[in-house]
Amino acid sequence: MKQATPYFTFNGNAREALEYYKKIFDGEILGVKTFGEADYPTPPEADDRIIHAQFKKDDLFIMVSDTFPGSSVTTGNHISLVLEFNSEEEIQKIYDRLSLKGTVFMELQDTFWGAKYAKVKDSFGVVWDLNYTKS
Repeated sequence: MKQATPYFTFNGNAREALEYYKKIFDGEILGVKTFGEADYPTPPEADDRIIHAQFKKDDLFIMVSDTFPGSSVTTGNHISLVLEFNSEEEIQKIYDRLSLKGTVFMELQDTFWGAKYAKVKDSFGVVWDLNYTKS
């Protein structure tokens, strides 16, 4: 196995989520394709929904899409994404950005395992574990 790639499905707001992650992580949005552009039979109200897109920042890589019209998304708490940072400045910057409109489960703090750590749910319901292991 080479890697595992998180795939987020949104209820019609995938484009907004991508822009949000671009701003938070200073990354880039790649390969956005809408249902209307795809060779796939969909109702006209789905034309602007994203059928597939990618987001990349260094080693962080996620894929996203919107639901098919008539389908819904139930945001759960069974998946979180762990981000390993290279510096205290970097983890602080991302923590500040995510917590601005998100829900902080654990504030950024020093831990017993020798790291600086935080847990935040962003405004789209995605839970992020932020970790910087101090040397």
